Amino acid sequence: MPSHKVIYDTDPGVDDAMALFFLHYHPDIELIGITTCHGNAPVEITTRNALYLKERFGIDAPVARGAAGPVTGDDAHHAAVVHGHNGLGEVEIPAEIEAQAIDTPAHRFIIETVRKHPGEITLLAVGRMTNLALALREDPEIAGLVRRVVVMGGAFGYRGHLGNVTPAAEANIHGDPHAADEMFAAAWPVTVIGLDVTHEVLMPQDYLRRLGEEAGEVGRFIWDITRFYENFYLKKGLAGISVHDASAAIYLVAPDLFETRSGPIRVVCEGLAFGQTIQRPAAVGFPPNDWDGRPDHAVCIDVKAQPLLDLYRETLLRSA
Repeated sequence: MPSHKVIYDTDPGVDDAMALFFLHYHPDIELIGITTCHGNAPVEITTRNALYLKERFGIDAPVARGAAGPVTGDDAHHAAVVHGHNGLGEVEIPAEIEAQAIDTPAHRFIIETVRKHPGEITLLAVGRMTNLALALREDPEIAGLVRRVVVMGGAFGYRGHLGNVTPAAEANIHGDPHAADEMFAAAWPVTVIGLDVTHEVLMPQDYLRRLGEEAGEVGRFIWDITRFYENFYLKKGLAGISVHDASAAIYLVAPDLFETRSGPIRVVCEGLAFGQTIQRPAAVGFPPNDWDGRPDHAVCIDVKAQPLLDLYRETLLRSA
């Protein structure tokens, strides 16, 4: 039986789709639900993409539409230059999709599911943290009922990895820093998979081509959606695509591939460093400061890249 019940909070998104396939095919993961949010594209598009992936690849999990913008009500910013205007690398998507989102909004689906399965649900959040913040605002007690929270986001400066939207900020956190700061303030166990490790794991074109040849329909789809995505990285001088969301998904079943550091986390919500994530290391003493009274969370600071890539490939070969 699967040992991980997962709600996948996502904004598909090329790398979001790649992580979704890992969640779907890994035998130790039971995908309980997919909640969508604004991010790589407007929420109307990210929800459409989630429903398309659900329908095309036979994913049973319900899809709940989530937040259309940040908790502050500011305009949402999207990443068409990275993922294409349709969010999936400009591959052709049918105009009509039979699958429908459930009526329950994403944040309430999270609350209801966590309360139905206390101590069992892992929240895997790879987009803006808006849905998680809204769930906490409505029902703060769920923090004590969640098994754990794993997020893809942030950058803490290890090996020189800084932001990818500004020198200070990573896109998922920059897109709603207030929500992220609220999420980090909650007393649930959080592990952060940030650019410090995701920029250390690259899928080169040969790797993606082999997936396309060996992993059946899913592999061919990954090859197709990564043509646009890979071109973005090539223009930045990288010989492959960074493995962002799939790294966070893999952490669920293989945490031994990562090294972490503990300590409370704050997010800068105004000024030049808007969206920056800063951890106060638990082992270092400081005078009284704004991190006091906040729970310790784990930040990933190192990763075993090749075993991670091997595990992703092995899992997707199951689809063939």
